[in-house]
Amino acid sequence: MIAVRLNGESRTFDDGTTVEAMLKVLGLGPQRVAVERNRRLVERAAYQTTFLADGDAIEVVHLVGGG
Repeated sequence: MIAVRLNGESRTFDDGTTVEAMLKVLGLGPQRVAVERNRRLVERAAYQTTFLADGDAIEVVHLVGGG
């Protein structure tokens, strides 16, 4: 297990969890969110290959459309 800070709260995930897998656990689709890992934006194309690490600071922002 690894421990991360997700939007300011402590969370644990299995070793080897990718950003994409984390979003699935959270019930979020990758099309409507932006993910920052340790203050760096994770490109959507890299969600499958970016692994969470113990101590990471993750921010997930929901994108909202409107006018």
